[in-house]
Amino acid sequence: MDQHETINPSILYYGTPVLILSTLNEDGSTNLSPLSSSWALGDCLVIGLGIQGKAYENLRRHPECVINLPDASMWRKVESLGRYTGTYPVPEEKKQMGYEFCFDKFKAAGLTAQDSTLVQPKKIAECPLQIEALVQHIRTPEHTPYMAVVEVKALKVHAQQKLISGPNKIDPAKWDPLIYNFRHYFGLGERQGENFRAE
Repeated sequence: MDQHETINPSILYYGTPVLILSTLNEDGSTNLSPLSSSWALGDCLVIGLGIQGKAYENLRRHPECVINLPDASMWRKVESLGRYTGTYPVPEEKKQMGYEFCFDKFKAAGLTAQDSTLVQPKKIAECPLQIEALVQHIRTPEHTPYMAVVEVKALKVHAQQKLISGPNKIDPAKWDPLIYNFRHYFGLGERQGENFRAE
């Protein structure tokens, strides 16, 4: 059996799906924020994001969003968004990390804005899965005051037809999410098996 060693990693992105969060700017335009901290349980989704970003500011003012889920082939488009912020002026801390202001992130990443059906922020047409959602609660943990935990309720899910295997079913063999693994991008590997409740 392999031995373990106690470490103190600088990051703990241990392999989660990437999402691009659409939020509403003051002028009615849409801001895009690439994120890698989220989980879902039923129609409840939880997102983690920094409080210095435009997404946090927008969600506190307007509690609607779209969770756009890119597939593994879109990693370059996601990465092209990584250095931009919708906050102007750029906060000093972000400026020191190399962030730049960008107003039209759709254009910057070569993405297509698409009208949502129930919320105001735009969807990303290229993302195979899009979840329109409504914010239920925003909390800033005392132990990590520079981050926010955002709970949202999924209102409507849109899936590309190629992913649909039957009524209200996503084919897991055709869905290849983009995974953020210790700041590196991956797709899914080979299928290993299935849960006893899988259909």
